[in-house]
Amino acid sequence: MPDRRNFCGRLGVVPCMRLINEAHVAQPGLAVVEVAAADDQTAFAVQEALAGLWATAPADRTTRVAGEPGVRLRCFLDVRQELAS
Repeated sequence: MPDRRNFCGRLGVVPCMRLINEAHVAQPGLAVVEVAAADDQTAFAVQEALAGLWATAPADRTTRVAGEPGVRLRCFLDVRQELAS
């Protein structure tokens, strides 16, 4: 498996989150969004804002990384499917 370190030398994947599957980004218009926020309420508010714009597979929980501030949340978007206003 290739090294998954980011430019800061840290692992590019939060240890408790699953790796991004090829199917999640297999076509143009599919995206994986990882939100870092101070608390659950803020992370879910960002997810809700994204879900108001595009088709979204929402997360039902956040994760915490030991020694790092805040919470993380990952959701999957299909920006090809704009929602009716």
